[in-house]
Amino acid sequence: MSQAQFAHAQGGMEFRVPAAVAALLPLTVSIFADRTALRGELAEDVEAAGFRAARKAPLRALAEDDGRPLGDVVLVDCPVCDGSVLAGLARLDMRARQSGAELLVSTSMAALDDVFACLDQSQALILVDPGRGERVVALGRVLAGMGRNGVRELSEADRMMFLRLTEQVGQIAQRLGRLDGSLPDAAPHRPFDPPFGEDSAFVFASPKRDFFGFDPDGPQGDRDRLVRAARPPLPDPRLVRRIIRQRQLRARFFDGELFGDPAWDMLLDLTAARAEHTRVSVTSLCIASGVPPTTALRWIGQLTEAGLFKRVEDEADRRRAFIALTDKAAELMARYFAELGAVARQLA
Repeated sequence: MSQAQFAHAQGGMEFRVPAAVAALLPLTVSIFADRTALRGELAEDVEAAGFRAARKAPLRALAEDDGRPLGDVVLVDCPVCDGSVLAGLARLDMRARQSGAELLVSTSMAALDDVFACLDQSQALILVDPGRGERVVALGRVLAGMGRNGVRELSEADRMMFLRLTEQVGQIAQRLGRLDGSLPDAAPHRPFDPPFGEDSAFVFASPKRDFFGFDPDGPQGDRDRLVRAARPPLPDPRLVRRIIRQRQLRARFFDGELFGDPAWDMLLDLTAARAEHTRVSVTSLCIASGVPPTTALRWIGQLTEAGLFKRVEDEADRRRAFIALTDKAAELMARYFAELGAVARQLA
């Protein structure tokens, strides 16, 4: 198998590393996991891609400073975290940022909030209870972005397309894994629709318009009108919660795959929380999204980069972090609900 080909045994799937990335080989990978079998499995997948597993160690090694470099990519598995593991993760996060290493961490839903709070420097990719196929897809995604700052240099439309493609490949990997018995059965995942659904106020009417639907070239365009106009208040949170419940009610009568719209569900949840003056943990937001946690985390990362979400540290406990709307996102949501109200009054 060539180094430019990333092959995975499940179902004959193959993931190809782009030639631009293959030219950087050989890349070194460090693996930290307490489960011996998993360390071997991860090393097997890494070496099958033509890369070198330079280090395989248990989690306690994260807290040790033996002077060895991290390598190009660091894989960590920590489904259960105690104080020493969290301290090691925080230290690893800082080292990865300083060295430029790509960090991929798998954890459990129970430990997600703690792990998320530790990883605020390196833009680590977090997976929740992943199968082998998901890990391979995630590793391929990390490697494909190396040397190009990931997808951050792409246009917003290309970034969304890349995100949807990644998730679709991940879903295929999971389904093939279940077919060959290597993964347990799971509830079907929702497909990826446009990030703001048809009932949202965000419209991409022209290729010139940016992520928020405004034309940056118009001197008297939407953006200028937005700055000059007074912002309406946020909607009554009881109304937003009612909309959320109505959206959830559909799953009782229709297949959930028909209505996959995690970004909009998370925007609604954070809008209600902001109006209620409550904080939302990353775990709670993943649940509100209605999609698997790993999928929700990718959307949270994308919406954070787009300037809609922000990470908020807990000043009373530095080990905790929350997700909130940015001021720009809050203004957009307030205007959306104000427009809905105006339409409703016209129809009354």
